[in-house]
Amino acid sequence: MFGITPSARLRPSPFFEATLAEGVTAFTTYNHMLMPTAFGDPETEYWRLLKGVSQWDVAVERQVQLKGPDAGRLAQILAPRDLSGQQVGQGKYVPLCNHEGVLINDPICLKLADDLYWLSIADSNIWFWAGSIAAERKLRVEVSEPDVSPMALQGPKAEDVVANVCGDWVRSLKYFWFREASIEGIPVVVQRSGWSKQGGFEIYLRDGTQGTRLWTIFKEAGRAYDIGPGGPNWCERVESGLVSYGGDTDTTTNPFEVRMGKYVNLDVPDDTIGIAALRRIAAEGPRRHTLGIVLDAGGPVRPGFLWNPLYRDGRKVGDLTNCIFSYRLHKNIGFALVSRECKVGDRLEARIGGSMQAGTLTELPFI
Repeated sequence: MFGITPSARLRPSPFFEATLAEGVTAFTTYNHMLMPTAFGDPETEYWRLLKGVSQWDVAVERQVQLKGPDAGRLAQILAPRDLSGQQVGQGKYVPLCNHEGVLINDPICLKLADDLYWLSIADSNIWFWAGSIAAERKLRVEVSEPDVSPMALQGPKAEDVVANVCGDWVRSLKYFWFREASIEGIPVVVQRSGWSKQGGFEIYLRDGTQGTRLWTIFKEAGRAYDIGPGGPNWCERVESGLVSYGGDTDTTTNPFEVRMGKYVNLDVPDDTIGIAALRRIAAEGPRRHTLGIVLDAGGPVRPGFLWNPLYRDGRKVGDLTNCIFSYRLHKNIGFALVSRECKVGDRLEARIGGSMQAGTLTELPFI
């Protein structure tokens, strides 16, 4: 059993006390915060997400706020996806790249006003990046981290729970669209989104002192639907083919290698960071691509912390970036970031620990 040493470098979320009361058993670190990952029964948490409604503390999805006359221009400079038609109240999934076209984050970009945007980020310091770019280009924009912390309701019954609290207007929200609201005096943004393919909403709390209260409001509203705690579910996201930035990417990965090419618009302005490199990569073709892999092993395989190398005929052709035993498929499945020469149906071997595990490449998603 490991402990966590309190530190100013590691922040709890506004929902921390609520998750302790729910019986959280494991955390990971993400954006210098603690994110709950388990509540004692992984299979129950999985089926709750698939069949009911699961409540998640995802405050680690920090917001990078762009505010000022040039906020929209900065958002477009950072994102190689065309944001010119984005409307107030609309979110868009965007890859962020460095000047070499390497993926450095994959946030949701929320447009709250013509001069106000949020980047709801994955695990990397985009606040520093955005601020530096704004200063270098002398843009009229303030880059900050606001007091905003998301909580997620995910699963097929999530809409009923959120409608019970907020009203039936939430049922008409399109995917990634959002609306500002107040819940018993607590300021929030309600967005149809979330890190699963089971449907749901993220509730962006705008007052960090109200975390436990907001959690309790939704927990009480969800009792009739057998709500329970959980977190971004590794098994479900792998089955669903959802890429995890920093988990399924490395320091050289570009969006085309991890099935994000459809979110790159090559005709965005030339001053968009990374677009020249992305145009070149698109013309030449990426070196790698991501496929699924199903291992032959019958029992659960535990790959450990790091990527596991993949071989074909004794030659390394890529890496197994994740691996999980699927509750629905009853097989060990994962993502293979491999050379373009590798195709669906190819047989590969993964070195996991001291043994070799054979498997077959397949399309994504698995389910």
